[in-house]
Order: sequence, then structure tokens, then C-alpha cells
Amino acid sequence: MRGDFFMDIWRIRGGKKLAGVCFVQGSKNASLPILAASILGPAESELHNVPQLKDIDAALRILRHLGCVAEQRDNEVYINANGVTNCSISHKLMLEMRSSVIFMGALLARCGEARLSPPGGCQLGKRPIDLHLDALRRLGAEIDDSGGEIICRAGDLRGTEIALPFPSVGATENIMLAATAAKGETVIRGAAREPEIGALQDYLRRMGCEVHGAGTDTIVIGQRRPVRHIDHRILSDRIVAATVACAAAACGGSVELRGVEPGHFSTVLHFLKQAGCDIMCQNRSVWLRSGGKLHAVGEISTEPYPGFPTDAQPVLMAALLKAKGRTLIRETIFENRFRQVPELVRLGADITLHDRTAEIRGVDSLRGTALSATDLRGGAAMIVAGLSAEGETLVYDAGHIRRGYERFDTRLRALGADICLDQSYV
Repeated sequence: MRGDFFMDIWRIRGGKKLAGVCFVQGSKNASLPILAASILGPAESELHNVPQLKDIDAALRILRHLGCVAEQRDNEVYINANGVTNCSISHKLMLEMRSSVIFMGALLARCGEARLSPPGGCQLGKRPIDLHLDALRRLGAEIDDSGGEIICRAGDLRGTEIALPFPSVGATENIMLAATAAKGETVIRGAAREPEIGALQDYLRRMGCEVHGAGTDTIVIGQRRPVRHIDHRILSDRIVAATVACAAAACGGSVELRGVEPGHFSTVLHFLKQAGCDIMCQNRSVWLRSGGKLHAVGEISTEPYPGFPTDAQPVLMAALLKAKGRTLIRETIFENRFRQVPELVRLGADITLHDRTAEIRGVDSLRGTALSATDLRGGAAMIVAGLSAEGETLVYDAGHIRRGYERFDTRLRALGADICLDQSYV
């Protein structure tokens, strides 16, 4: 008899070295704001290298709900935004992913109104959208968030200068989208500098928007001139690349990552090299060799880009579980980003938490057991750890991992991992 919900079960037999070539998928975090941006005007968009993920599916459902034609075939996405008729996103659709909040700025720009509920996604602690709302108010939006729904209206958006107290990626993206319909120039100071911001700028320029400064802490947005067709390729996913690199480092072997921008995850590569890996970077590729016997790297602190990314913290932690010595990881972005720790300890890891710092003391071996994925990156960390553990590891996952990793089991098997993905009702 079928149960109440669908469960992914990742079955891993550890101890295999990884070797070969891995073509890294397109970036989830670059794709989602670009999908939201596609509704800014009555235009067609053809997007290439879009990963096939649960979050992408959710975004495409939102686009169709708003009145767009939105289709994905393999890694190609076609959107026709001529028929946008709706400015409201249902509570059910909003709960499916955190990044749904990015539609707020795009709907304000296109319709002058946006109605949505607070977003869902991984429960990593407080991720308030106050920065988003305050910034949109500065642009002239009237916002009522006193009930269970956020209602935004703007007869006219006006360009202004907005100083962010923290370089929030989502707030920066929402401002960029809304500001394309504002009268006059908008300047964002203290903007996020992530590569995904640059990717959104590239798409907006193809859409006829005046935008420059992405990659620095000051971004300037002008108005948009009508464009009927946009053709754009999504950049590679730096966190997926970091995850595969961490898996190869932990298991040992020799792996080449292709289609990547090494500079986008250079801080991760820095610590893997410090841990004992041989790494060579070329244009659009990274080659990593590891003997599987790593050593501790001292201290790591997550920071906004170009610092060490919080999304890579769990997978690097997993890679260092058997590293000789002591490593300290300080998490400065999300207070609940260590949710994977109790599950990794079940494998035999020696990790102690001190507030928002994790102390990892390398152990001689890990032993496979049954684990429960806590969130997207925490689930990926359990897979990395399971690949380097003795025996069988089962990761029970309510769909977190496939929100961000496309055909992850297939990619890892191509490198020699013993992993398979089962699905069942529980």
C-alpha cells in the first residue's frame, strides 16, 4: 500500500576512487532569477544549459500560472511572455522554493502589482525579506505585508539610490528587476557580487535593459527598451562543481571538471589544495587529483562572494571528515547551516558545535549507515561522506537534493562511484 509522500533513497557503497570527466550542469541559482526576468516585457526567451531540477520545474509552473508559455526540453527552455495576465502567485507555488520571492520585483515592473505569500525552500534559519521590501518601497512601491499575503502596488516606480546593509543576493536581484521599469536611474550600493548577479545583468542587457556594475558593489540600472527575442546561455553551477571536487578529494582519484569557471569557486579549490589535492585550472576546466588522505586546513569562515560560499560549506565539511588534524568552520550567513552535522556524526565523524562554529577532528574511517537529508546542501554533504565511508550508506531524502543536482547519481556513476537513486512512497 502506498504511503503519504514520495521519498528519494540514495544508495551508496563507499570506498571507490573517482576518475574521469564530469561536465558540470547549468546553474540553478543563475537560472531562477533569469526565469523571473523573462516576464519583464512581452518577449520570447530561449535559454540554453538550463538544468532539469525540481526548482526549475516550480519556476516554470509559476510562469505558466502567470500566463506565459513556458516549456523545457532537455536543457533548453522556451518562454513566451506575451500573455502575462496574472500578478498573483498562489501560496502552494510559493512554498515550493525560496527563490520564488524574486518574482516580486519582476511582477511590479511588468504589471505594477504583485501578490504573493512568503516563500518556502530549505529551513536554514531566519532569511527575512525585509531588505527586499524596504528596497522596493524606496522605488515607490506601496507594500502591505501585515497579513499572510504580501501585496505590492506601484503606479509609478522611480529610480533612486539604495544602500543595502548586507549584500543580499535576492534583494539585489529584486531591485535590478523592479528598477528596469523605474523612471530615471537606480543605483544599488552594497550590492551582492556573486557570479549569478553578473549572469542576470547579461540577460537583462540582451533584453534591452541598461545595467552595468555587476561584480562590483555598485550596480546602476536604467530603463528597458523593447526587445522581442532573447537568446541566452546559463553559466555552469559553481556549487555543483565544488561538490564533485569535494567528493573526488574525499574518495581519492583524478577528476576533470569541464564547462566551469574556475574563478567562481576558487575559494573552495584553495582549501582543497591546502588539504593536499593537486589542482590545475585552465580556461573552462579544473583538474583535481587526490590520494584520498587529506589533512586539516585550519580555519574556514563563510562570507559573501568573493569569500567562501555558505552553500559549499556542508560539502567541504564532508570532504574533511577523515582529514588528519583539526579544522574549524565558522558559519556567518545562516544560523542553521549545520543541520547536516548530527547525520555526519552517525557515520562516525568527530564534529563538535560551538554556537556557529563547527570543530572537525579527522577520524581514521567512516562507516555507512542510514541518514536523513536535512536540506539541499546538507543532503549533498551526506552523499559526499557516504562515498568515502566503508560499507553501505542510505540517504533518505524528501526531494531536497534533486532541487539543485541534475542526474547526480548518473554523473557520479560515470566517475566510478557505486551509487543509485531509488524512489518509493513511504
